[in-house]
Amino acid sequence: MTDSPLVLGIDLGTSGIRTAVVAGNGALLDSRTQAYGGDFANPHNWREGCGDLIRAIPAQLRSQLKALAVDGTSGTLLACDRDGSPRGKALAYSESCPELQSALQPLVDPSSPAASCSGSLARALRLLNCHGETILLRHQADWISGWLLNDWRWGEEGNNLRLGWDLITSSWPARLAEQSWRQALPEIRPSGSILGTIAPEQAKALGLADDLIIVAGTTDSNAAVLAADPGPGDGITVLGTTLVMKCFTETPLNAPGVTSHRVAGRWLCGGASNAGAGVLRRFYSDDQLSELSRQINPDTDSGLRLRPLPAPGERFPVDDPELLPVLEPRPVSDALYLHGLLEGLAEIEAQGWQRLNELGAAAPRRIISIGGGARNPQWRRLRERRLGCAVTSCQTPPAAGVARLAQQALVG
Repeated sequence: MTDSPLVLGIDLGTSGIRTAVVAGNGALLDSRTQAYGGDFANPHNWREGCGDLIRAIPAQLRSQLKALAVDGTSGTLLACDRDGSPRGKALAYSESCPELQSALQPLVDPSSPAASCSGSLARALRLLNCHGETILLRHQADWISGWLLNDWRWGEEGNNLRLGWDLITSSWPARLAEQSWRQALPEIRPSGSILGTIAPEQAKALGLADDLIIVAGTTDSNAAVLAADPGPGDGITVLGTTLVMKCFTETPLNAPGVTSHRVAGRWLCGGASNAGAGVLRRFYSDDQLSELSRQINPDTDSGLRLRPLPAPGERFPVDDPELLPVLEPRPVSDALYLHGLLEGLAEIEAQGWQRLNELGAAAPRRIISIGGGARNPQWRRLRERRLGCAVTSCQTPPAAGVARLAQQALVG
């Protein structure tokens, strides 16, 4: 047990919610996870899951928490009232709005991550059409931070890039700022900045200190990168429900489907595919995945050419809302089919790194893998063959990565 101030990271990922209590020396003291109760798009499930996990932390640790930061799925957008009350379900990160593509063109530059119909701005226009212009538009992490503060004014810069926030000018584009619904947009704060102190009623309900500081977090994939602590020449691939590729660059990269974040004063750029381990779970249980993987020889080719998207539409490495999955032919052998699916995911990953390289990022000399898929040795070897570089694994949870932002806010 430590008497030093502790920090809490909350990770709202694609498959569930995780918490991590981290000490001043970086040691992970407590880590918990819980699946979303029912529908991912229901914000009440986010709030209840966070509350359950916080209250489950041992009271002795909870009493020493001094700062907290939240990360969430990039692009999951909610319409709510000024008191935070949701106006129905959120629009998930993977939901595209192709009918609004033409409406985006007058609002943002074509190179903006908000210019795609798979971005948050398109989802914002759909929510405004549904609920009117008196709403607030808040991303998942920002809404949870608002719940803890009982103040929904704020938005963290990285979570709002695909809504149109410009990191270079630190402002909303002029054409967005002129819209009649401008008040729906959040007041943006940098990742790692202090938003305020926890609301007294939330502190009491959750058993937290009433002087707990709430810190602006980041996106779930950025939190995973912070947890991995990459060195020069390292790339990060998150093998979760979706496949995310990130790397630090000298300058921001601009292209549809690509995001450039500023994290700890450095540019962190990358993209997220709609494909990932979520597709594998459509066909196999975790036990089946483990058993069938052992039957795969990763130094051979399956002979299949699959594109394992969960549904039509892709964000990265290509931004194409109509790109179709290729999940057939399905051979009789389940192990062979899994082999083909894993190869298809490795191909998407390779195309992602190639795309980032084309845009100006250095080719990674090593890939650090994070997420549930990082534990699969056969997949790792398949990826090494296709990517042409060493692949290692990091098991530190993303919640510990976002906790680092809370820690930095405490010390300086």
